[in-house]
Amino acid sequence: MGLNEWAHSLSESLLSDPLPRRWAHSLGVAKRARALAPVLGEDTELLEAAAVLHDIGYSPALAVTGFHPLDGARFLRKQGANERVVSLVAHHSCAVLEAEERGLREELESEFELERPELVDALVFCDMTTTPDGMETTPSERLDEIVKRYGPDTIVGRFIQRAAPEIQAAARRVEGRLALVEAADQPM
Repeated sequence: MGLNEWAHSLSESLLSDPLPRRWAHSLGVAKRARALAPVLGEDTELLEAAAVLHDIGYSPALAVTGFHPLDGARFLRKQGANERVVSLVAHHSCAVLEAEERGLREELESEFELERPELVDALVFCDMTTTPDGMETTPSERLDEIVKRYGPDTIVGRFIQRAAPEIQAAARRVEGRLALVEAADQPM
């Protein structure tokens, strides 16, 4: 079984029944990852696997700390998952800032290394341009949706407002790389 087949199967087994909306979101994030193939090259499969797995820590079967990036990454590591996938799940979408809000920053940073910045940006882009139902959106709309869903004064609300500038910057960097690839593909 290949990496993506394994990742999709695992994510589906953990999310589809207890959290169908989270499963739809994860499928949408994975679809966005596949669309980045022109800028990811050989890392496309890796990013797609991380994309479909990024929210497995929300699964009731895995929730230990209540911080889904940490719970998901720890579970994946115990499963013997690719360490690059594990790192991307652990640090997805500026997770270090939420970890700080939860008093878990040191744990997250000491247990999981950061992946290459281009891949971190790519996963931020995929996650923050996908609605909870798996549809495409803009980073601004997604950020607004998260603040409204959780409330501005909650842990998630505070974290996402702090992370917004970096999320927007990551999206711009990915969009810039996509534009360069598309421009290079245009006939002269």
